[in-house]
Amino acid sequence: MSMLEAAHENDIELEGACEGSLACSTCHVIVMDEDYYNKLPEPTDEENDMLDLAFGLTETSRLGCQVIAKPELDGMKVTLPAATRNFAVDGYVPKPH
Repeated sequence: MSMLEAAHENDIELEGACEGSLACSTCHVIVMDEDYYNKLPEPTDEENDMLDLAFGLTETSRLGCQVIAKPELDGMKVTLPAATRNFAVDGYVPKPH
């Protein structure tokens, strides 16, 4: 189960506009402890591309949809950034190529 799925099952307001398809950064979370952050697999290029769009990016930022629960992550604490960037809602209009 991903952190995004767990948040939704527990009524935690973690947006996840793309429903975990790596097409947005609205499930951006900040891992509070660098030791836990280092236990996570390296982010993929696709995740890094979406994190580049995230509000309040930090050295320990990850997308909640990409953080999968494992026993070694038990006790990991995360915080949510003060805001999110959802281009579909925030008025972004894509330009034709």
